[in-house]
Amino acid sequence: MLRRRLDGEPLAWITGRCRFDGLDLVVHPGVYVPRWQSIELARRAAARLPEQGQALDLCTGSGALASFLARARPHARVVATDVDPSSIECARTNGVDGRLGDLYDPLPRTMRRRTDVVVAVTPYVPTDALRLLPRDTLVHEDAGHYDGGPLGTDILERVVTGARDFLRPGGSLLLEIGGDQATLLRPLLEGLGYSGVSTWSDDDGDMRGLEALWGRPSPGQR
Repeated sequence: MLRRRLDGEPLAWITGRCRFDGLDLVVHPGVYVPRWQSIELARRAAARLPEQGQALDLCTGSGALASFLARARPHARVVATDVDPSSIECARTNGVDGRLGDLYDPLPRTMRRRTDVVVAVTPYVPTDALRLLPRDTLVHEDAGHYDGGPLGTDILERVVTGARDFLRPGGSLLLEIGGDQATLLRPLLEGLGYSGVSTWSDDDGDMRGLEALWGRPSPGQR
C-alpha cells in the first residue's frame, strides 16, 4: 500500500474509501475521487432541494453529490447517472439510485419538468490544459474524468441544454466550473431562457461554480 501511494496512486483507491464533508464513501479503483472543491457545490444544491423534492446528479462518479443530497434531504428523490459502469456500481454501493447511461438518457420520463435541482461535476478541463494537472493525476487517472474539450465546456453545454427538459420552472441548475467558463456559458444560458445566473469562487479567488434558474420564477419562488 505504501509503495502504491509513493507511486502517486490516489489514497482513496488504496484504502477503498474517502471522506466528503462528513460522508464516508466507498471509492473503487479507477472511479473519480471526489474533491473538497465540490463541497460548496453540494451544499448549495442541498439548499435548493425541497424536503420532498427531486434532484439529478450527472456524471456522479462515486455518487458523492447524490449521497450528500440524500443525507441532507432524506425524503427527496435523488437519481444519479454516469457513462462508466464502474462508477455506477460504486455509486450504488454508496446507496445511490445510479443509472448507467449518457447524462439524461437513462432517466425516467416521470422526472421531466418536475425536477427541482440538476447538479453536475462534469469533465471541464480544457484539453490543452490537461498537461498542467498534477503528474499523479496524469499517470493514474483516466483523462476522460477531466477532458472537457477545447474550451472545457463541451459536456457543460450539453448539461445546460438538456436540463431544460427536466427542471421545473424555477428549478436550479448548479455546475462545477473553472477559469472563464462562466463568461463562456452565460450567452447559452440566457439564450435558452435561464435566469438569475450567479457564480462563486473559493478562498483563493478561483472560480468554482455556477448556478442558474430555469425560466423566470414567479415573485418569491426560489
